[in-house]
Amino acid sequence: MIKETRLADVTLHEEENKMILEGYALVFNNETLIGDEEYGFIEEIDSRALSQTKMKDVPMKYNHMDSFLIIARTKNQSLSLTVDSVGLKVHAELLDTNTNQDIYKMVRSGLLDKMSFAFTVDEQVWNREGRIPKRTITKIERLYDVSVVDTPAYDATSIYARSLESMELELKAMELAEQEEKTSIIKKRIKIKTQI
Repeated sequence: MIKETRLADVTLHEEENKMILEGYALVFNNETLIGDEEYGFIEEIDSRALSQTKMKDVPMKYNHMDSFLIIARTKNQSLSLTVDSVGLKVHAELLDTNTNQDIYKMVRSGLLDKMSFAFTVDEQVWNREGRIPKRTITKIERLYDVSVVDTPAYDATSIYARSLESMELELKAMELAEQEEKTSIIKKRIKIKTQI
């Protein structure tokens, strides 16, 4: 499985002198272009994609960096993740640390206004009928983290974090897998016919 990341908006509000960050790290049924029109694909996440996702211990990070202190975490209940009709809603109550104060102030000032999520795909459907292939993610296997990010590569709700070369390799691997599946089905049909 290839670990991927995507972007969405983040907001904040003050609540009894607490530092709260909220937003949607993932938005359902929202098409976005991953890569570019020549080498990329259109992607959307199905509204049922999170129904069986592993989200046992999910940290909130800054730019997905392991070297940066964790901002919040589901394990200690400073981070809550809720799946609703819009997508994956994030609610984080930040501890009063210097780094969290900096993150909070940057979100409040508008310097940081996006969130991203790192995940692996369990099931997907490809449609290659149009000029640009379309990928619909129907099942996300695991959510690794949600992150506040500073430099989105694309507008609105998504960001692409892999290289175009790795995306091309992934597309070729998926095409080969589809061809192997078709070949397997044909062989099974031939075997059934010869047994009759």
